[in-house]
Amino acid sequence: MIAIIRPDVEQQKIDSLCDWLRSRGLGVHVAVGEFQTIVGLIGDTTALDIGLLEGLDIVERVQRISEPFKSANRKFHPDDTVIEVGGVKLGGGNFAMIAGPCSVENRNQILQVARSVKESGAGFLRGGAFKPRTSPYDFQGLAAEGIDLLLEAKRETGMPIVTEIMSAHHLPLFEHVDVIQVGARNIQNFELLKELGHIDKPILLKRGIAGTLKELLMSAEYVMAGGNEKIILCERGIRSYETATRNTLDLSAVPVLHELSHLPVVVDPSHATGVARLVRPMALAAAAAGADGLMIEVHNDPRNALCDGAQSLTPEEFADVARRVREIRSIIHD
Repeated sequence: MIAIIRPDVEQQKIDSLCDWLRSRGLGVHVAVGEFQTIVGLIGDTTALDIGLLEGLDIVERVQRISEPFKSANRKFHPDDTVIEVGGVKLGGGNFAMIAGPCSVENRNQILQVARSVKESGAGFLRGGAFKPRTSPYDFQGLAAEGIDLLLEAKRETGMPIVTEIMSAHHLPLFEHVDVIQVGARNIQNFELLKELGHIDKPILLKRGIAGTLKELLMSAEYVMAGGNEKIILCERGIRSYETATRNTLDLSAVPVLHELSHLPVVVDPSHATGVARLVRPMALAAAAAGADGLMIEVHNDPRNALCDGAQSLTPEEFADVARRVREIRSIIHD
């Protein structure tokens, strides 16, 4: 439920209303937009006298929200959320590219890739330190050493870093990580999501392998319910009956999520297709669909990569994609 406040109401009266609602056992979320202020009510509102609330002189109208996700809902927060890290912004018209290898393998690899993707215009450096793999015999990542190498690359290039967390027990290792990624396999690890709700750090949530958009938004809600509202949603393809690509990239998710939620949406064409030559056309399509960013795997030697080399671009290929994406965005925003 939301209460839309009349224009030019004194802040003291809004604060008094919020205090009264909290005294009724409700959570309160206040969104101050350019043209209106919305007070969102979170919790069981069945015992609340709607007529009394609507009768207050500061309330313009009251509207029930049927969707189970509240904090992530655009009705609660009409203006786009903008995530800013190290001067790089995502959302609200701001676009950024997140690029780097699937796995951090060694110092030379991550530094070489970091330098190249920054030169090509990437805003964030990605790299896996902990790697969830289908087979227990595959490369699982360098763990703490991988994070140290990412931080070294950050110190050299100035790029904020994005890396995936596997367990809440690893949180101390992520103290200096700029954006924590929750992968498709962990998107419904609710205990992990609850823990991430208690930290002041952006969280990038990847859609589940067979997850619906509602389930993705409910995972965001888990984090936001804990107090952390710095969420980035990521469409990375879903499992379907098609075998020509690794997954099926659902580009319709971009406008649908923008319609349902105020959170920024990025697209990962690398995991979606699993084929390097398909990354460029899907990246361009995602930019045309209105994505707030792209997450692309880049490796300095894809043929010898320890993880997902088949879907990784070379630095030269990434530079070409980044240039073409800028051209597409200049056209659609002209």
